[in-house]
Amino acid sequence: MSRYRIVLAAVLLAATTGCSSGSGPGEASATQGRARAEAAPAPASGSPFWVDPESDAARQIRLWQGQGRTADAQVLRRIADRPVAVWPSGDNPRPRIRKAVEGAAKEHRTALFVAYNIPHRDCGKYSAGGANGVDGYRDWYGRFADAIGDAPAVVVLEPDAVAHMVDGCTTPDHHAERYQLLNEAVEHLKTLPRTKVYLDAGNPSWIPDPGSLVEPLRRAGVDRADGFALNVSNFQTDDAVRAYGAKVSQGLGGKHFVMDTSRNGDGPLRGDRDQAWCNPPGRSLGAPPTVSTGDPLVDALLWIKRPGDSDGPCRGGPSAGTWWPEYALGLAKRARY
Repeated sequence: MSRYRIVLAAVLLAATTGCSSGSGPGEASATQGRARAEAAPAPASGSPFWVDPESDAARQIRLWQGQGRTADAQVLRRIADRPVAVWPSGDNPRPRIRKAVEGAAKEHRTALFVAYNIPHRDCGKYSAGGANGVDGYRDWYGRFADAIGDAPAVVVLEPDAVAHMVDGCTTPDHHAERYQLLNEAVEHLKTLPRTKVYLDAGNPSWIPDPGSLVEPLRRAGVDRADGFALNVSNFQTDDAVRAYGAKVSQGLGGKHFVMDTSRNGDGPLRGDRDQAWCNPPGRSLGAPPTVSTGDPLVDALLWIKRPGDSDGPCRGGPSAGTWWPEYALGLAKRARY
């Protein structure tokens, strides 16, 4: 185990044993084809990450129990009992972040967040929006950081922002501004004493050449971050993501990374490549969140995408980011873990 991972593991162990200073952020099976589990997993009591007791999945369980759908409610615990990232929205992210930080503190755990508000977000597509210009974004990430304070946290910074510059979706006239804002956000978040920051870097299917991400990630400030994030909201297999991440890491001098395993239990949908990312049928939950990854470069497997949240109004789904209980149930029913 590298010195970096030894230090990280020590911080996490102290956190989960009730250290007064707070908390910090299991090895996934190498084979994704194991027999499907028949019972829902036990609550993630040993996880270093906070589980939101008021998540959409938890509320859905209570609703279904009241309606007599007890079997479906039990299956949905495969989502509700796992730590999932919080995606604060709106102009003021403070209330939602503070709620998560306070909940995590009570249990000596680490809160997991996604900062997703860069101007010109998603190139005006399903998740269009973002802050109103440079000043609006600076105000937003300042509020974001203030709400975390000295609490232990992991932040995945701006899914798609770098990859959309690499693939040309974000037009060149916005590149300089975006690089500047990403650098500022990394620097500001890293002033927090116990916050880990991972800059999003897309996925193997999206940007096939990992080398093409190296310079853009550097320009976006990855050298000052704790690393980069891969497979956010996507379905690429663990093996594919690990191999891809190792190549990106090599280009960045050994930088570490985290992987989103929230919905990749069955890998990506074959065929229909243009829409394979959007509410694909037949998918399942992937490996549960853990910092015991068995890989010196992979700091954690995380559920960054919230399983059950729609990718957008495709295949009969609601708008992007909206809870879709029947899709969530399908992911949970097919889970192998």
